[in-house]
Amino acid sequence: MKKVMFVCNKNSRRSQMAEGFARTLGEGKIEVSSSGLEASHVDPMSVNVMSEIGVDISNQKSKPLSEFNPQDYDVVISLCGCGVNLPSAWVTREIFEDWQLDDPEGHDIEKFRTVRDQVKQRVEKLIM
Repeated sequence: MKKVMFVCNKNSRRSQMAEGFARTLGEGKIEVSSSGLEASHVDPMSVNVMSEIGVDISNQKSKPLSEFNPQDYDVVISLCGCGVNLPSAWVTREIFEDWQLDDPEGHDIEKFRTVRDQVKQRVEKLIM
């Protein structure tokens, strides 16, 4: 079973959505974690837009990348273009992708929904 790490700057929006989708859509197919270059908090708007489509991320926590070992993961996905700031051990995993999705922070709920739907499409392709 592949182990996937989703990374973002603060692990509060895009990477949390990706973790929620991967847990739900990839159950039994992949193991998943998410983290940030620094820890923050899970954005309540992200929790809200995910719950709209039946994915509960309310119990997920923001975690710093430094708590994890790159050798434990096969796939590393950056959601924000932060790949250039990752230690090389993370970028040289079996699969590394930088999805560069917009950060919905400070935007209205429609922007959160748009980003959520983009994250879902990418996660679905990843799991296939």
